[in-house]
Amino acid sequence: MNREDFPMLNNDIIYLDNSATSLKPKCVIDKIVDYYENYSANAHRGDYDISYKVDLEYENTRDKVAEYINAKDKEEIVFTSGTTESLNMIATGFFANLIEEGDEILITTSEHASNVLPWFRLENEYGCKVNYIPLDSNYHVTLDNIKKVVTPKTKVIALAQVTNVVGDVRPIKEICKFAHERDIFVVVDGAQSLPHMKVDVQDLDCDFLAFSAHKMYGPTGLGILYAKKELLNNLEPINLGGGMNESFDSPQEILLKEVPTRLEAGTPNIASVIAFGPAIDYINKVGIDNINRRELHLRKYLIDKLVKIPHIDIINLEADSGIVTFNVTDVFSQDVAFYLNKYQICVRAGNHCAKILKNATKVTNTLRVSLAFYNTESEIDTLVDLLSNKDKIIKEMF
Repeated sequence: MNREDFPMLNNDIIYLDNSATSLKPKCVIDKIVDYYENYSANAHRGDYDISYKVDLEYENTRDKVAEYINAKDKEEIVFTSGTTESLNMIATGFFANLIEEGDEILITTSEHASNVLPWFRLENEYGCKVNYIPLDSNYHVTLDNIKKVVTPKTKVIALAQVTNVVGDVRPIKEICKFAHERDIFVVVDGAQSLPHMKVDVQDLDCDFLAFSAHKMYGPTGLGILYAKKELLNNLEPINLGGGMNESFDSPQEILLKEVPTRLEAGTPNIASVIAFGPAIDYINKVGIDNINRRELHLRKYLIDKLVKIPHIDIINLEADSGIVTFNVTDVFSQDVAFYLNKYQICVRAGNHCAKILKNATKVTNTLRVSLAFYNTESEIDTLVDLLSNKDKIIKEMF
């Protein structure tokens, strides 16, 4: 599906690591080149034509992002370096000023490091407590399990909408409703959901959302921080410098600009911001529902074949995403990945930045296949054929 749009696929590879980063369509690559070749000026700085063009293109992307997630106002969209920076800004710039000793932050053991470590730091520095929502037998999050652990001290629930190892889709809308009835904030890590499913922030009613361009067929080094405007206005800038201030006459006389500008200090990743616009256009052209259906079809196709192989142990048999996590019995996951690499197949092996998930699964390292709509049944057939012979794997993995 649309494989001709992705130049990387001309390199005779089978790319199955889309949760780490997606491939880029030609329209995104062309936009980056166009910027560097034809109007490579700074943003919001110059009083000349090409600088004005940069400003228009830059803010045009902000408009498209706001429309894509159905934000109320484009000023609720902040450009960052990635999901990681966005989540750190939320934790350090907002909650560090709000959290009190004894307050509770709820996460799960299946969260990515970027949605764990910032909260750990708050516990260490401010005396709040990070607690865990229990996972069910499929390692999924349920509203019932959240209800079991919420207390009057719970201040924040921070969850991925789709996790990067288990691939479960969390009931964020229902969680937000339950949380807000108890004055609890909800922070959503959307890194694995925005590329694959429709996300409407007004419908979800989440307080904060973080995601990355590079997982959405866009360029690297660009993230989005969304927050309800009244919350964003109370987020303290982590970075101070050029572009985000009105004046600074003395240490006591510093005047900052309005959001989102005051949260985007310094020269931004201009090329990536500009090129993310065509990435969003591309997703809209293909259709996010079409992308989702195709990826779920490919996942079922892969699962139906893997379950027939006795030495394959699937960790997340049930999941509504394109992520399949598994192991070859008694073979180290990285060794299998090296073996597959000999056949130009790219998969992820390890703990996938979810280093405390092993407390639930009792498995430290796994192989992860993460599918995109441009993958094919033929590619899956090749993968399955190579995995079906365990003796061949052991013989050829070094």
